[in-house]
Amino acid sequence: MEFSTIIFKKEGGIGTITLNRPEALNAINDIMINELLKAFDEVAMDNDIRVLVITGAGRTFCSGAQMKGEGTGLGAMPDMGVEGIRQGLRQIQMVTSGLYNMAIPTIAMLNGAAVGAGASTAYSCDLRVGSDLAKFRCSFTKVGIIPCPGDTWLLPRIIGLAKAAEMIFTADMIDAKEAERIGLLNKLVNADELEKETMDMARKIAQGPPIALKADKLIMHRGLQMDFDTTLEMLAAYGPTALTSEDVKEGILAFIEKRTPQFKGK
Repeated sequence: MEFSTIIFKKEGGIGTITLNRPEALNAINDIMINELLKAFDEVAMDNDIRVLVITGAGRTFCSGAQMKGEGTGLGAMPDMGVEGIRQGLRQIQMVTSGLYNMAIPTIAMLNGAAVGAGASTAYSCDLRVGSDLAKFRCSFTKVGIIPCPGDTWLLPRIIGLAKAAEMIFTADMIDAKEAERIGLLNKLVNADELEKETMDMARKIAQGPPIALKADKLIMHRGLQMDFDTTLEMLAAYGPTALTSEDVKEGILAFIEKRTPQFKGK
């Protein structure tokens, strides 16, 4: 499928989505939202894709939601009425939800600033690798808007409540070193090494057992909302599926034969 605001490619078990509006600092408009959701559906239906990487073209990861001009835009929302505002916000939230609920592991490759809804997009990924040019801002408070779920729900779970509150209340920009220090970045690398380091991580994950990795992600996500005993029950329910798979047999045999396992997701 052809896209106009994103680039979507698949190679070696890795899907890559590039936000491709560099002239607008990769701001999210209505067209991009629809194209992202279609790309997410393609990823979900393709069993060959084991990891998804999302990044931005040019010097910015994503500057947030389009503020004016195209489509509805955040700037137009105050004049849209209550129901129109709800629909506009739900559209943006679908990107956050689509990434967070994706069955396979996801990585945000941060080549520059991630602001507002762009930052929420990065928070929605399981892992974040950033260059020394990466930076984050929860900018909603600057314009009197209540933040996305990526800020109010995900961010406290990534870096802790107090630090998330500071980022949301002050709307201050934090640089890559601070993001790494507080655990917002899993890995910080030089700009010229960003793609290599991110893809090395993606390939390592893609070589892992798909059934187990999907279960790992699901249980970790559900575990955030469950008590310990319920999590144990969930592990007992999903455990047999992995343990009776061909991948487990291959993993054990590869260990005995001292070679790299070739997992097939079966």
